[in-house]
Amino acid sequence: MVNKGERMQFEKVIRRQRMTRRYEGRPVPRETLDRILAAAQKAPSAGFSQGIAMVVLEGEETDLFWKLTMPKIKWEPDARPWAVVIPLASKKAYLDRYSEPDKAKAGMQTEENWPVPYWQIDCAFASMIVLLSATAEGLGCWFFGIFRGQEELMKELGIPDEFEPIGAMTIGHPAKEDFRSPSLKRGRKPFDDFVHRGRW
Repeated sequence: MVNKGERMQFEKVIRRQRMTRRYEGRPVPRETLDRILAAAQKAPSAGFSQGIAMVVLEGEETDLFWKLTMPKIKWEPDARPWAVVIPLASKKAYLDRYSEPDKAKAGMQTEENWPVPYWQIDCAFASMIVLLSATAEGLGCWFFGIFRGQEELMKELGIPDEFEPIGAMTIGHPAKEDFRSPSLKRGRKPFDDFVHRGRW
């Protein structure tokens, strides 16, 4: 059972987590990034398929990512995020896993039998853990979509064809003054509109 202190610590991380868009260019220690990524490896995985992988670019390695996906973004060296993490999902790993004897009876050897693509859901779980772990380390983070240059990026990074990114994340030391999305002015909808008990 989680004690009150541990619960409060988790709630603090949840409250602090937000999408950071402005950074200081200071390096993030490799051991810190490894802790964040090791936490993400503990994300749920349907059938323990483990069809999730992460590609991590650090420092000047991130230049390739921005050049191919967002060429209009020109980060100043002392203002860019230190790392870009690309979460990848393998549909094949899940279909193969559910073709194995202990899972075959579920009848999920083909994509159309899955009610939703769990390979993407599990990848999103792992990505959320990256964001929360980065926040717990006192770092800034941002999840966003890859809307252009994905095919070339995959080729340049040597990513196997069976893997597909669900987006990308930045990690780094947040700038003292961060950009806040104008969308936040909409406010959060009431809790009772979010939670429906017993039925809608």
